[in-house]
Amino acid sequence: MILKRDYKLLLYLLLQLFALPSSAQYQNDNFIERLLKKHPERFSEILDNPEKYQVQILYTRIDRNKKNEPHLTTHGYRVNSSNYFYPASTVKLSAVVLALDKLNRLGIDKYTPMITRADRPEQTAVSKDTSSENGLPSVAHYAKKILLASDNDAFNRLYEFIGQEEYNASLHQKGYTNVRILHRLESPLSAEENRYTNPVRFEKDGKVVYEQPAQYCSKDYKSEKPVLRGKGYIKNGELINEPFDFSSKNYFALAEQHRLLQAIIFPEQVPVEQRFNLTSEDYRFIYQYMSQFPVETSFPASYTDDYYDGYVKFLLFGATKTRLPRHIRLFNKSGDAYGYLLDNAYIADFEKGIEFMLTAVIYCNEDQIFNDDKYEYDSKGFPFMVNLGKTIFEYELNRKRTVRPDLSRYEVEYDK
Repeated sequence: MILKRDYKLLLYLLLQLFALPSSAQYQNDNFIERLLKKHPERFSEILDNPEKYQVQILYTRIDRNKKNEPHLTTHGYRVNSSNYFYPASTVKLSAVVLALDKLNRLGIDKYTPMITRADRPEQTAVSKDTSSENGLPSVAHYAKKILLASDNDAFNRLYEFIGQEEYNASLHQKGYTNVRILHRLESPLSAEENRYTNPVRFEKDGKVVYEQPAQYCSKDYKSEKPVLRGKGYIKNGELINEPFDFSSKNYFALAEQHRLLQAIIFPEQVPVEQRFNLTSEDYRFIYQYMSQFPVETSFPASYTDDYYDGYVKFLLFGATKTRLPRHIRLFNKSGDAYGYLLDNAYIADFEKGIEFMLTAVIYCNEDQIFNDDKYEYDSKGFPFMVNLGKTIFEYELNRKRTVRPDLSRYEVEYDK
């Protein structure tokens, strides 16, 4: 006999399901696995050892009608939000979006100089940025450095502007519930210190436009249970023979990352209440710097010399150091840390009229020891990302489309 409360629970779950945009739902079927099995020379080792490599994949097929409206069909491979992986630099995309969203709510232009002060001994201040055109820091310039070269300090400054509590609450309110953003990157600060964020002010023409005091996150967002991975880790130069606990580390489930990218690339597909408060110019800005190569960049000028085309382009290109084709663009955010290699990309070939979304993570840590700098990114991770991107691209190249997509929205002008 089904109890009344069971009906209520069922109704609640159904309402939650239908509340999600169709683009957020995916089929955890065997479509991707069948595709990978057609190429044993590329994927046999990965497919034979799924637990070892902890691969998760999401692929979205995009079909447009005569009005150029996209219909999204998403397939998943071993996607499970309860299977923790460290998201590394992929979290930075959310910082860019949330910082721009916050500026728009405050009525502040993204190019307005942003001065970060220090309120605690552990914090650092920033009043200049010699890599920007005017020598001053701004949300726009931090966002550029994140999207072009995955700059850690730039992320930390946006994290401080947003604030830990607002960062998490904002994402959770928009339906991104399998997310924990708990710390700055490449920072020695403790979990407790990361709950404190710096005072920030915006100045224009010598006048203070907005001043934000130092903040403290009143809620503890870390995992309620230990998140144990591996069999050991290096601390202060010594090997600790016990699993590493990621409970105080960032987390951003693969499905959530994929959905965030969909909200950026296809904002009209997202319910109004879940959209980010971005202007059309913000979207153009994001599309430009997500897809622009370092050599095409004016500021920071050093990116032309310091970074090769594939520096942060893992899927399809595998961080290759050779010159990449200009008619294929990855609008993406990648990351690598603790042996986890990730990429989250909308891929467009403007010559062939191909577009698709692909998000993936692979674990490359044979010895199961963290912080020993012995990760198999080059031998396992990057080849996997190249082969995965290539396999999906080939599938897209051969499948029939009733309508060639108009991709002019994403054909942006680059710095040079």
